[in-house]
Amino acid sequence: MDEVTDPAVRALLDAINANDRTGFFAALTLDATMSDDGTDRDLTEWVDREIFGVNGHIEVESASDDGRTLVANYRNDTWGAMRTSWRFTVRDSKISRSETGQAR
Repeated sequence: MDEVTDPAVRALLDAINANDRTGFFAALTLDATMSDDGTDRDLTEWVDREIFGVNGHIEVESASDDGRTLVANYRNDTWGAMRTSWRFTVRDSKISRSETGQAR
């Protein structure tokens, strides 16, 4: 994960792996939005269902744009392991948008 140099993205990934919901939301703007496989989702509902309620864990495979664009191995207790892509928009040192989906 050394290639992730953006502090907001790094904080978010660390929070996911530490199962730290408070830290996760601290890395986001108050109006942060997200999409999963191209469909906008309710952020709070999605992270509780896909990350914090099911032991989500992310391992970065490759990163570009200071870590704002990732390919990662993501796993949780519901879906198991999958190769995923992530794109983050950062505003005022916090993540304002997250887009994720299956990596190709």
